[in-house]
Amino acid sequence: MFSVSEIITIKDKKFKRFIPHEQIQAAIQKSADLINRELKNELPVFLVVLNGAFIFAADLLKEINIPCEISFIKVASYHGTSSSGTVNELIGLTEDISGRTVVIVEDIVDTGITLEKIIGVLNKKNVKQIKVATLLLKPRSYKKEFKINYSGLSIGDEFVVGYGLDYDGLGRNLKEIYVLV
Repeated sequence: MFSVSEIITIKDKKFKRFIPHEQIQAAIQKSADLINRELKNELPVFLVVLNGAFIFAADLLKEINIPCEISFIKVASYHGTSSSGTVNELIGLTEDISGRTVVIVEDIVDTGITLEKIIGVLNKKNVKQIKVATLLLKPRSYKKEFKINYSGLSIGDEFVVGYGLDYDGLGRNLKEIYVLV
């Protein structure tokens, strides 16, 4: 168990408050406004990457005022506090998305390994275009060429939890983002 405060403990690690809820919401609104403008003549499919992006996606999609569809894919690439370097697709996309604009919704983009795997799958499905929306971007860690179209907040290489992000499955339910001390 942990309580919401400036410093929290999850399992064997301490985390301090890093990004307040209000700043997260402002970043989400900014991304939603841009998506609403840029995709107003589309019928996009928002492809939410589980587990981490579910909270961000829920709040983002509440602010999307254009017609859209939502689907989910589950991939895994983290163990503990570091990326495993490999991506395993656990639940695949079943909808026909050929000729559609797809917006990948991620909680965090760091190395881009997960994005590379998802974009590879989408490119085989004949999509019209692929856009990427992420709550958090680690620009120093990002090593891929894919454009991040809608980025809420940029952070360094810190390990963070909260707002959908976890440490060994815990901390996703925090409404603010905490950084490893």
